[in-house]
Amino acid sequence: MSEKKRLFLVDAYALIFRGYFALIKNPRLNSKGQNTSAIMGFMNSLIDVVKRERPDHLAVCFDKGGSEARNEMFPDYKANRDETPDAIRFAIPYIYNILEAMKIPIMVKDGFEADDVIGTLAKKAEKEGYTTFMVTPDKDFAQLVSENIFMYRPVFGGGYETWGIPEVQKKFEVKDPLQVIDFLGMMGDSSDNIPGLPGVGEKTAKKFLAEFGSMEGLLANTAQLKGKMKEKVEENGELGLLSKKLATIMLDVPVDFNEADFEMCPPDTQKVLEIFDDLEFRRLKDNFLNAFSIEGMASVGTSRVTPENNNLTDTKSKPTKSNPAGEGQFSLFGNDGDASAEIKNYNSRATIENTEHFYQTVQPGMGTKLFLQNLMKQKSVCFDTETTSLNPLEADLVGIAFSWEKGKGFYIPFPENREEAQQLLEELRPFFEDESIQKIGQNLKYDIKVLA
Repeated sequence: MSEKKRLFLVDAYALIFRGYFALIKNPRLNSKGQNTSAIMGFMNSLIDVVKRERPDHLAVCFDKGGSEARNEMFPDYKANRDETPDAIRFAIPYIYNILEAMKIPIMVKDGFEADDVIGTLAKKAEKEGYTTFMVTPDKDFAQLVSENIFMYRPVFGGGYETWGIPEVQKKFEVKDPLQVIDFLGMMGDSSDNIPGLPGVGEKTAKKFLAEFGSMEGLLANTAQLKGKMKEKVEENGELGLLSKKLATIMLDVPVDFNEADFEMCPPDTQKVLEIFDDLEFRRLKDNFLNAFSIEGMASVGTSRVTPENNNLTDTKSKPTKSNPAGEGQFSLFGNDGDASAEIKNYNSRATIENTEHFYQTVQPGMGTKLFLQNLMKQKSVCFDTETTSLNPLEADLVGIAFSWEKGKGFYIPFPENREEAQQLLEELRPFFEDESIQKIGQNLKYDIKVLA
């Protein structure tokens, strides 16, 4: 059974501001006097997502020009916000350039907020069978949560927490995530200058939702209220309905979800490093190289959040004696890969247990792309096909193992679906047909017949 397709949508400005304010007391200034806090904070968050989740599909979404629709409804929408800090203005062009160098898709639509772009894309992707993770600390996104749409919230101190339907129900004390819109409309939102109902705070909004279910339900039953609260709600009913509209994330932004446009591609590493050097990001360079290296993207020891378990799960495999090649052949690699094998000193002969090694299963998607990119740079490669039979005419290809450096090897498993397997083989064809790369193997005649 194939793994469910996953899409990560990053709320750019939410993470940029978060990174900036996290370092407000100790800003990161380089030797040129440039405040790089916002860039560093955002990039650390983004690289952490890539490193933890290995997404095949991802986009970073920006605001552009604010929300024309909300400003028409309420001219004072977000009018109370301070001027954008200079450090963030400085950061935006750099972040755009870094994302372009990293080949990460950027989504922006003039006259719409990132919330609306993300909401529209998440719902469209859901119809295409994707599970979507909205990378943002903004509670407003809770209204979009469904069986296939999750919030992926960075937490202070490092790491992320995932909000599915149960988490939203518990956090806001609602039955349905859509009621978060009513919750926000009732209590208002000072950061966006959404007025809400006068005198209604978080506690009262939750109480009203428990009793009446929605803003409309509350306004239809004001006779059940008492005293000043009854008076305030009745006098400000229209304001409450307006606040609910302002808090509603739009799902009709004119953007398309073409999955190929959101596919992660190998970055222009040299260009990224040049930008990081200009900003004097030494540690971030190491983090980037680790996250986007072949070893990093191929790793089977990654933490991934899945629809079945919406908590971060360490899926690192323990060393086993299983043979990924099946019963037909002995595998070039003794197990499915252990990137952090314990190194011990023995007086006996060298074995897999006491020799430093890095053997990895290459993951589909970007992991495979990075592997192929690096494979084509080699001068000499040892490979071995893993099959179901010693008879090449009867054998099905299970996988291919590759190595070009002592103690380092990669294993590409082939899908059971014949069309998908043939497509993967076509991606490997340039390597096998490149006469400038020396091919080394045991019983190559057998391998050639299997690959033919």
